[in-house]
Amino acid sequence: MNIKSLKIFLGFIYLLILVSFLFFVFSLIDVTRLLDFSYIKAIQLNLEQYLTQNILFNIFLFGLFAVIWVALLGFGSPLLLISGIIFGKWIGTILSLLSISLGALLLFSIVSYFLKDFIKFKFENKFHKYIQILRKNEFYYYFIFRLAGGLGLPFPIQNIIPVIFDMKKINYFFSSFFGFVPHFFIWNSIGAGINKYIKQSESFSLFDLILTRDIYLPIILFFILFFISIFIKSKFFDDRFK
Repeated sequence: MNIKSLKIFLGFIYLLILVSFLFFVFSLIDVTRLLDFSYIKAIQLNLEQYLTQNILFNIFLFGLFAVIWVALLGFGSPLLLISGIIFGKWIGTILSLLSISLGALLLFSIVSYFLKDFIKFKFENKFHKYIQILRKNEFYYYFIFRLAGGLGLPFPIQNIIPVIFDMKKINYFFSSFFGFVPHFFIWNSIGAGINKYIKQSESFSLFDLILTRDIYLPIILFFILFFISIFIKSKFFDDRFK
């Protein structure tokens, strides 16, 4: 199978999963009532009751979906919010850490096997300065890279850059896992805060939502982490080429 055929195949599978997921979701809800807060509360209650009936199976199902989603170049942020809404910030954080790290490792393995030469041709010159640093100590610097949010690169690109310098899989997984922790905890906390607000409120107000402690604290942490990421980028990556 050549590169073009593989890209078409992966793209088709990705779209198939996405369309199937959206069809499943929208078949369960009345789209015309999504602005009705009482309807949103009813969905939240029904979802909570369904999840508690077989929590382990639903954790497995979500984890499997997340692995496949990330392996097919899906973005991580929607999964983090959803896992926080569904499972809460603690279980959601642990579940998303494991599943997204495994999904990223699966994508890395697939691309390493099928598309290594193509990825090197496409990205090696473009990200040359980052790759030079990552090669020096792949675990440490890739952990820093993940901790800094991938330096603003799209999530799928972050996941495949190590293909260029043949990073060890065990280093890839654990540096990603630990580097993800702060970001994933913040996003899951926001998701859990949204779920709590829906459960406790009788009407929706965006202003009230933002001023909820379970929302504004993670948002503050997000901005703190954002500025830390800028510092990390400057300290560990940009400064070394001045």
